[in-house]
Amino acid sequence: MSEDVFSLPVLESLTGHVSRRRLGDLPVIVVDHPGVRAAVALQGAHLFAWQPAGAEPVVWLSEASAFETGTAIRGGVPVCWPWFGPAGRPSHGFARVSTFELASSQEDEGGVRLDFVLRSDERTREIWPHDFVLFVRMRIGATCEISLEAHGDHESTGALHSYFHVGDVGEVTVAGIGVPYIDQVEDTNGSQDGPLSFPGRIDRVYTAPEPVSRVEDPVLRRTIEVRHHGFSDVVTWNPGPELSHSMADLTDDGYRGFVCVETARISEPLKSAADRPATLSVVFALAE
Repeated sequence: MSEDVFSLPVLESLTGHVSRRRLGDLPVIVVDHPGVRAAVALQGAHLFAWQPAGAEPVVWLSEASAFETGTAIRGGVPVCWPWFGPAGRPSHGFARVSTFELASSQEDEGGVRLDFVLRSDERTREIWPHDFVLFVRMRIGATCEISLEAHGDHESTGALHSYFHVGDVGEVTVAGIGVPYIDQVEDTNGSQDGPLSFPGRIDRVYTAPEPVSRVEDPVLRRTIEVRHHGFSDVVTWNPGPELSHSMADLTDDGYRGFVCVETARISEPLKSAADRPATLSVVFALAE
């Protein structure tokens, strides 16, 4: 589906290589630049395609994902905020199913800069009783930077829930995630000895990760670097075959095509004050 977005009718040209289009129910911003192709849904400020020129797609999108109002997109980079996981309803926070405004768009020969904004209103205050302004800033080119910037007086948790396209999850390893982790499947604590592999369902919060994680993919013959900033944790996730079969927005073998390596603030909440926004960001890059 991410490939189809580039052939959708252009509803409005914003710059030479940036346009507004519509996919299903959702308005999307499409980048078709000589150096990079990308797409972002305004619902959730949700990047769901990023492909530098000459490369395979780097982020993964489920073929069964619904582009419906109020339904989370499966794949890409969901913005989980102001909480991560089942700490409230909806799970992973309301940001990923809220409509952001495109605040600015710029481009140059290296790529595109997009800024999105979400502001508190009566709906959000019923769910989470705080005033806020949330920016999601993207710098999209040969590398991809996504920054979350939360203004207001509040504490929150969150993650940039990145899904990466891989040749076969059974062949992939992830390094740079640190040693101690919380296993969400087994409800235990554990220690990582060397790189992580994915023999089955994995759902872990690594609480002492390194600044750079590396997704080693021998099938596609590439390494994806995930550079974390302002983080306390890294989350790794893949549903494995049994859970994948039960998920309506995944095909039965959809789990084989991705791994999640997520830049997160869970064990140490984001703390925002009136004069000091809280920030969390990640940079994706293909290793040379």
